[in-house]
Amino acid sequence: MHVPDDAPARCPVCEVEYDSVSEHDAGLLVNLLDNERYRRVCFDPVLVDGEARVRFYHHTHEQTAPTDTQETTPVDGHLE
Repeated sequence: MHVPDDAPARCPVCEVEYDSVSEHDAGLLVNLLDNERYRRVCFDPVLVDGEARVRFYHHTHEQTAPTDTQETTPVDGHLE
């Protein structure tokens, strides 16, 4: 796992702030059931020096919670 230096301020997948980002070039396993820290992880495939990688954008429960101006985050609203 690698933490990229050039990560954007907002998630490129859902445009919501995120807690952390990691970059992977090999096997992946994702299990967010009953996760106390993260509610959602967005996956963004990227090329780094010509090699395929996947960036994981980790969103906390607070970052994906509805606000006064929206009932759900963009991705959550799409999934319902």
